[in-house]
Amino acid sequence: MNGVVIAAVGAISPLGGSAEALWAGVRAGQVAVAPVRRFPMDQYQTTLGGEVTEPRRPGYDYAPGSAARDTSLDYALAAAEEAMAGAGLRVGIDIPAERWGVSYGTCHAGWRSAELALREVQDGGTPDWHRYTYVPPQAGAEALSAAFGLKGPVLSVNTACASSAHALAHALDVIRTGRADAMLVGGSDAFTESAFAGFSSLWSLSPEPATPYAKDRAGLNLGEGSGMLLLLSQAAAERTGAPVVAEMLGYGLSADGFHETAPHPEGEGAARAIRAALSSSGLTPDDVRYVNGHGTGTPKNDSAESNAVRTALGDAAEKTALSSTKSMIGHLLGAAGAVEGIVTVLALRDQVAPPTASFTEPDPQCGLDPVAGVGRPMVLDVALSNNFGFAGANASIAFARPGGPGAPAPAAGPDDIVVTGFGAITSAGEGAEALWAAYAAGQRQGAPEDGLRLARLEFDRSAAGTARARRRMDTISQLAIAVCRAALSSAGPDDDAEAVAATGVVLGTGIGPMESSERFTAPVLAAGARSANPAVFPATVFNGAAGQVAMALGTKGPTSTLTSGHAAGAAALAVAYDLLRAGRAERLLVPAVEALSPAMLDAYRSIPLFGSAAGRRYTLAEAGLALVLERRSSAERRGAPIHAVLLGHATASDARGIGRWDPAGEGVERAMREALRAAGLGPDDIAAVWANAAGLAPADRPEEAALARVFGAGRVRVETPKRVLGEPIGAGAHLSAVLAVGGWQAGGTPGPVLINSSSLGGTHTSLVLAPFPRTESGR
Repeated sequence: MNGVVIAAVGAISPLGGSAEALWAGVRAGQVAVAPVRRFPMDQYQTTLGGEVTEPRRPGYDYAPGSAARDTSLDYALAAAEEAMAGAGLRVGIDIPAERWGVSYGTCHAGWRSAELALREVQDGGTPDWHRYTYVPPQAGAEALSAAFGLKGPVLSVNTACASSAHALAHALDVIRTGRADAMLVGGSDAFTESAFAGFSSLWSLSPEPATPYAKDRAGLNLGEGSGMLLLLSQAAAERTGAPVVAEMLGYGLSADGFHETAPHPEGEGAARAIRAALSSSGLTPDDVRYVNGHGTGTPKNDSAESNAVRTALGDAAEKTALSSTKSMIGHLLGAAGAVEGIVTVLALRDQVAPPTASFTEPDPQCGLDPVAGVGRPMVLDVALSNNFGFAGANASIAFARPGGPGAPAPAAGPDDIVVTGFGAITSAGEGAEALWAAYAAGQRQGAPEDGLRLARLEFDRSAAGTARARRRMDTISQLAIAVCRAALSSAGPDDDAEAVAATGVVLGTGIGPMESSERFTAPVLAAGARSANPAVFPATVFNGAAGQVAMALGTKGPTSTLTSGHAAGAAALAVAYDLLRAGRAERLLVPAVEALSPAMLDAYRSIPLFGSAAGRRYTLAEAGLALVLERRSSAERRGAPIHAVLLGHATASDARGIGRWDPAGEGVERAMREALRAAGLGPDDIAAVWANAAGLAPADRPEEAALARVFGAGRVRVETPKRVLGEPIGAGAHLSAVLAVGGWQAGGTPGPVLINSSSLGGTHTSLVLAPFPRTESGR
C-alpha cells in the first residue's frame, strides 16, 4: 500500500499568520488567549478567547461583485495559500489538476455569515444573498478547490470538534485507494456569537486561560483560525521532489454512543479510536512517546481522555507525554484537528514535545505527563493527535518522522460491498415500497409555498424513541434514527449486542441542523446570550444526528458525517465503501437526512438561481433514507438478504467556485468515466443512469451534455426521479439507489446502473450499483 507524506503546512492562528509563528509560540508556551475584541463579551461566561489578531486577506475572490466576505473562508484560504506555496508544486504541471483534491473539516462553517444575515433580517433589512452561500460546509471545500484549480475529489466533513481530524482520515483513504495523488486537507472555524453563547449556556468556558489536565482546571477557551496540510502519495513526492515534513501512517474513528456533549467517563470510545490508529499504522503502544491531546480544560473531557490513553497504551502510557495545544490558542473547534496535527508534525520535525501552558497542580484523575510550561526536547519517532467532538465523535491520527517506525497495516482482503437493508421516509410515505409506487405512478410530489415548490413529509416519530428521548432531538435526528432502525431491521437476522456495537454510521446531510441552529441563534441575536438554550445548543452540530443514531441503536464503530451539499449522501456512501473495503468495519449504516426550516427556505428564495421561474420546475424535498452497506463475507455469514452490490465510485470537481458549474459538464463526465473504470465496466454495460437532474437548467444541461459524450445520444435509459419526487438535497443518491433496487424487484432490466449526484458548487459523485446476484447481462 502506498505511503502518504505531508509535504507542507499552513496556518493562521491566535499565535500569528503562519504555521511557523504558530509553532514558535507553542514551543515557547506562549498563551495567546486574551480579551476578545471583535464583538461585545459582557453577557458571556468569560471575556477571553484565542482571537486571530493578524488576519490575512487571501488572494482568491470567492464572490466577485459582492462586498460580503466570510471570516472562516478567509482563514481557510489564507492557510491554504501558505501550504500550497510551501510545497513548491505546480497544479496541472507537477501533478495533474484532476489528481489533486480537497478534504475540508469545519464545525460552524459560515455560520458567522448566517448570524449577520439573520440580524439584518431581524432589523428589517435585506441581506446580501451571497452570505447564505457561505453557510454550508461544502462552500469552504469548493472555494479551496477553485482557488487553486484542484479538480479531484472534494469532500467536506463536519464532526464537530473532530471535523478536520476526520478530514485527514478520509483524505488518507482517497490517496491510498488511488483516487488522487495529492490532497489539500484541513479545517477552519471563526468566532460566532452562537458558539460563545452556547458554551456559556453549558457553563464550559473558563474565566482565565485554560489549564488542561491540571487539578484546578475550570473549563475551555474558544479559539479560531485555520490549519492546512498538503498530503501526497509517497510515489508522487518522490516523482516531484516535493519536501517531506512527516508521514501520516493511519487513523482511528469511533463513536461513544453515550451522551450528546459529555464523553464516556472511562474514555471507552476514545480508547477504541486510539487503538485503531495504532493498528492501522503497524504500531505498538511502546512506539508512542508523545500524544497531542484533545485537552480542552473541562473536568470531564481531560480525565476521560487520560483514561482512554491509559486503556489504549497500557503500561506504555506512563512513559508517554500528553499535552494540550489548546492551553495556548484555545479550542479551534472544527479546525482543531488540523492545527493540532500541524503542531504534532512540526514537533516530530524538530524533536520537541509541545507543552501544556499554564499547568499548575497535577490532577490524580489525569496523572499523565503534561509537559508543563515550555516545549521539551525529546526523541520522537511517532506521535498521535487526538480530537473528540460533541455527539461522541472520536478521532486519533498517527504521524511519524520520515523513515520512522510503523507502516500502513495491510488492507483486508478484497470483498464485494453489498446493500443488505433499506429505510425510507419521504413525502410519498414510509418505506421503500411507498417510494417506488409514487415514482412508478409518476406522482409528482410537493406544492407551491411562497415562491418555492416544497415536498414535506410526515412520519411516525415514535420510531425515534420515547417522547422523553425525543425531547432533545430535532427533526433530522429523529429521521435518522427512524430510517436507520428500519434499515437495520430489514438487513437480516438480529445480531448480538457486540455485532451491533461494531457497526458504524456514516451520515450525509447538506443543510444539516438548520432547524436547531435557527431555534438557538435567533433568540441570542434578538435578546442576547442570556436567552441561549443549553438544551438546543448540542443539536446545532452537523453530526448531531449521527450521534443520536449511535446512542439510540448502540452502534460504536467508525462514525462520520459528510456535508458535501446536495451530494452529501453520495459522499457518505463513497466514504463508507472505502472504510469497508479497507476492513475498518464489517457493516455500516449510511443515512442521508434533510428537513426544511424557515430561515433556510428564505435563503433559497433569496438566491437568484432559485427564482420564481426555476421554482415552478424545481421541488425541494424533505427526506430520510438509509442503506446498510456490508462486506459480502459478513452478510453471507449472517444470512442477511443481499439486494445489490456497490461496484465503485468516483468524485470530481469543476473547480469553478461557490455555486458555479462548468457549463460543458466536464466534471460530471470525469466522475462518470472514473466510476465506470473503478467498477470494471464500460458504458455499454450500464442498463440505466439515475441522473442528478432536478429541474434547474444550469445544473441539468451540463449533465445532459456529459451523458451524451459518455453514452451517446439516446443509447442509455435516463431516469430523473428528482423531477417527480423532488430534490431531497443531500439524500439524492440514496433516493436513486432505493428506486433502482425497486425497479429491479418490479421486473425491470437487471443490469448495473450509474447514479449521479452533484452539489450546487460543481462537486460530482457517481456510483455504480448492480443487482445481486449479478446476471450475465448485468455482469
